[in-house]
Amino acid sequence: MDTDDLSNETYKAVILEAEKFNHDLTLQFGVMASSCKTEEEYLQKAKQLIDEIRKLDNYDLEDLFFGVLPDEKRLEQCLSQIEQNIAEVETIPKHKRHFEF
Repeated sequence: MDTDDLSNETYKAVILEAEKFNHDLTLQFGVMASSCKTEEEYLQKAKQLIDEIRKLDNYDLEDLFFGVLPDEKRLEQCLSQIEQNIAEVETIPKHKRHFEF
């Protein structure tokens, strides 16, 4: 799937929230969509990606952010917000989410 296939709610919850922090983080969540078949799978993988990012050391974080070590406190705040946003999206039945056609 492509990020265009995500509901508006999921797109705002993950992609736009990541963009508020850093475009490089947005890329990570955006590229991940290509390996998903459904929005539910995307949301699960987004949560897994958050867990993986939290486990990275400074060297790997710098690599993830193309040579710039992000502020760890701000990064954690962003990841926590995305998690919270995902939890909210998951409470919305799929048929009540809004999709661009």
